[in-house]
Amino acid sequence: MIDNANRFRVIDTGVGSAAYNMALDEAILLHVANGTVLPTIRFYAWDRPTVSIGYFQRVDRDVDRQRLQDRGFSLVRRMTGGRAVLHDKELTYSVIVPGDHPFAKASVVESYRQLSLGLCEGFISLGVQAEVVSLTNESERTKYSTLGSAACFDSPSWYELVVAGKKIAGSAQVRAHNGLLQHGSLLLDLEPDDLFDVLLFRSDDERARVRNEFDERAISVRQLTSRNVTYQEAKQAFTSGFAHGLHLELVESNVTEPEIQDAMRLMQEKYASDSWTLRR
Repeated sequence: MIDNANRFRVIDTGVGSAAYNMALDEAILLHVANGTVLPTIRFYAWDRPTVSIGYFQRVDRDVDRQRLQDRGFSLVRRMTGGRAVLHDKELTYSVIVPGDHPFAKASVVESYRQLSLGLCEGFISLGVQAEVVSLTNESERTKYSTLGSAACFDSPSWYELVVAGKKIAGSAQVRAHNGLLQHGSLLLDLEPDDLFDVLLFRSDDERARVRNEFDERAISVRQLTSRNVTYQEAKQAFTSGFAHGLHLELVESNVTEPEIQDAMRLMQEKYASDSWTLRR
C-alpha cells in the first residue's frame, strides 16, 4: 500500500477516444482507491470533438444525436454530474485520490476550492490572471445565475476559475469506489457554435438567448492572450500549477497495464455502450 498524501503520480495519456478516456479515468480511480498506485493527476485529449454529458442528463432532451452524427462528433456519458461539455480545443485533466486522502475527506465544496488553487496557478503560468470565485453565498450565486441550459460553461459553480467574470475551466467531481475523481476542461480555445449546433432547445429564440449568455460567461486562453497555446505547453503549465498551488511532489509516470486492462473492460461494458450513454 502507498501512503504519502503529498506525493502524486502525473501521467499524460495523450489522445484517446471518448469511451476510452472516460473508462480510463474510472479505471485509475479503482486502482488509486485500492492503494496500488499513487494519487494521480492525469492529462489527456480527445481523438475528435466530443460532447460529454453529465451522469444525470437525458440525452433525448438535451442532445441532437443526428447533428452529432452529421458533424462526426462523439457522445459519451461521464460518471460525474454537471451539464454538457464539448471537448475539443482544450487540455483535459483529472485528479484522483483515495477516500482517506485529505482532498476526499474534505467536503465537496472545500475540495473544489482546494483543487481550484492548483488550476489557478496553471493559468497564471500561461499569463492568464485567473481567480478562484466562491459561489457559496446566495448573492454571488445570483450574480452568476443563468438561463439553465444544457451547456456547462455558461456559469461557474461553487468554486470555479474565472477571468474578468468569465469562466475558463469547467470541472465535475464524483466520490465512488472509495475514492474521489475530479476531472475537467481547461479551455485553450473556444468554438461555441460547435456546441450550440448539437444541443437541443425548445425554440430558436431560446437557443439565441442562451448562446448570448454563454458568450458573456465563458472565455478561452486564446481569447485572453491572442496566441495559440499548445497541448504540451498547457500540460507543463498545469503540472507546475498543481505542484506549487497544492504543494505536491509530482512523479512523472505512466498508466499501468492493469489500469489499461480495466479501462478496456469498462469501455466495452459501459462507456461504449448505448445502455450506459442513453440510460436516461
